[in-house]
Amino acid sequence: MQIQDDKPYDDINITPMLDLAYVLLVIFILMCTASVQGQKVALPDGSSASKSLAGEKLQAITVNQEGKFFLNTQQVSLADLERRLGSAKAAFPGMHVVVKGDATTNYQGIMDVLNVAGQIGITQVGLATKNASK
Repeated sequence: MQIQDDKPYDDINITPMLDLAYVLLVIFILMCTASVQGQKVALPDGSSASKSLAGEKLQAITVNQEGKFFLNTQQVSLADLERRLGSAKAAFPGMHVVVKGDATTNYQGIMDVLNVAGQIGITQVGLATKNASK
């Protein structure tokens, strides 16, 4: 059996490159879906306009239907929420806050969260909604 060494190698194996592309795609999808933490609530309807806060320090405050407060995924009292947000604001002055309120929650709970954010001096506050059905 004779091996030909004079023939140039003209095939490029792209399998490792495709494997890398698929891994990067999966990582991108996982990171995009995990950008906002918090408890699962039924959000009220809103407009279809959206703004991305990628790359910023983001705190998610959730008010569930029983009126309980959650900072990211931990249940907190209103006083504890004020203390934790104050320390986070000191560490990250440009911090953003997203308030997620259940559609059936008492409006006073949302106002309490907004008042706490205002007292601390957080000006970047957003209200999470789901896209309106058409």
